[in-house]
Amino acid sequence: MNDSHQTSAPVGGKGAGPTMAGAKDSRPSANAVRLRANKLGVVAIAFFAIAAAAPMAAVVGASPVIFSASGPGTPVIYVIAALLVALFSVGYLRMSQHITNAGGFVAYIAKGLGNKWATGGAGIAILTYLSLQIGLWSQFGVFAQQLVESLTGIGLPVYFWIVVVMGLITFLTMKGVDASLKVLGVLILGETLVVAALVVSLIMQKGLGIFTFAGFTGENIFGPGLGISLLFAFACFTSFEATVVFAEEARNPRRTIPRAAYLVIAFIGVFYMLSTWAISGAVGIDGIQALASENPSGMIFDLAESSGGAWLSLAMQVLVVTSFIAMLLGLSNMFSRYLFALGRAGALPAQLSSVSATGAPAFAGLVNSLVVLAVISAFLLAGADPIATVFAWFVALGTAGFISILLLTSAAVLVYFARSGIRDNLWVTVIAPALSLLAFVVVGYLTLDNYDVLLGGAGGVARWLLLGIPLIFVAGLIRGKQKPAINYAAEIV
Repeated sequence: MNDSHQTSAPVGGKGAGPTMAGAKDSRPSANAVRLRANKLGVVAIAFFAIAAAAPMAAVVGASPVIFSASGPGTPVIYVIAALLVALFSVGYLRMSQHITNAGGFVAYIAKGLGNKWATGGAGIAILTYLSLQIGLWSQFGVFAQQLVESLTGIGLPVYFWIVVVMGLITFLTMKGVDASLKVLGVLILGETLVVAALVVSLIMQKGLGIFTFAGFTGENIFGPGLGISLLFAFACFTSFEATVVFAEEARNPRRTIPRAAYLVIAFIGVFYMLSTWAISGAVGIDGIQALASENPSGMIFDLAESSGGAWLSLAMQVLVVTSFIAMLLGLSNMFSRYLFALGRAGALPAQLSSVSATGAPAFAGLVNSLVVLAVISAFLLAGADPIATVFAWFVALGTAGFISILLLTSAAVLVYFARSGIRDNLWVTVIAPALSLLAFVVVGYLTLDNYDVLLGGAGGVARWLLLGIPLIFVAGLIRGKQKPAINYAAEIV
């Protein structure tokens, strides 16, 4: 069947199927602004999502936190997080057969719950991805400054590195996916190979016995540290939405998007599980928790030097910084498309939906960078600590926002299948979406219960930032109700 002749369900409509009686045609007009179609395959889309997950930076930065909470149970924590995302994907990706839109989760919320709820979700999505970028850019600046100073003795300010590299990433985002893909391909290959080199060096030094199941006990996995461990592991999957945000530019999106999504889940889950399993076994299941608590920032580098030599430790230090560059490039490309779709739908100013000659959302990419830079500038110029304040506050807020969006999207998937009457596979259309919704209710509770730990113990004023999520959601609900012309169903199919 020719996909270009399909119509899709009206936003929030009721009826017996994907195309419901009385629905207005949601297909765009011939003059509709769109991204360049048939550009990206499975691997290309997966590259953007994997890059935004920053596997190298996560192994060095996030895994010590999880080790300190769950010890040798850490590899299983990553598997649990991957399985939760996979469970969510069952109904989500089935629903993707009826949606091809750069609006990501917002388009799904619109399809299931209606425009009003989707506009509220759009507010949370904007807050989420801006917060994640602000926090991660701040952390990148510190890592880049420390690396350059240790290698050259040149001590330029953190802010200098943020501005310079953000300028480069903004240029690549505005240039189009071709330029970004070339950079991402090199960076992802580099960070994957160096982690593989660490695992191989540990095996050569300690033997295959490092892959022991002895640490996978109920006490380690489901102990007091489960809540915070699961949150940090889950934060490593926040780039998952990129797989559907690039749907408009995908070749045969009905096949490409599900394949790319499952490739991303599998790659990230296996990557984290194997690397942390090897690290835990090499250090020793009885000592990994104490070591991670005592030396979280240097643990991985020290292990690399003792097993592979100074060159491996240095390579990891360099590639942590390049991993951040890949992650921020992936996030910039993804969120600029988000802004493009929201501008095209009418939820944000229409200027954001303009595209360049290469079909890239260039103006949205520029606006994204300027907003992120403005917030970082305000904090850093006011004397805020780039790690303890900017990184901790905003990444915690972004993680909470991401879980809120997943909760809304899970509900939307469940409602969509209930309203459309699609029941050809109960596991896909009912059971998995219901279990996913329940799982994210639990994860949401864990987020609130462990929020001070996400903040690095900051608490106080930082906790009040959480109010931004319900406030911007309510503001979105009001805007969605006041502006019924917003149309998230204007899909390119």
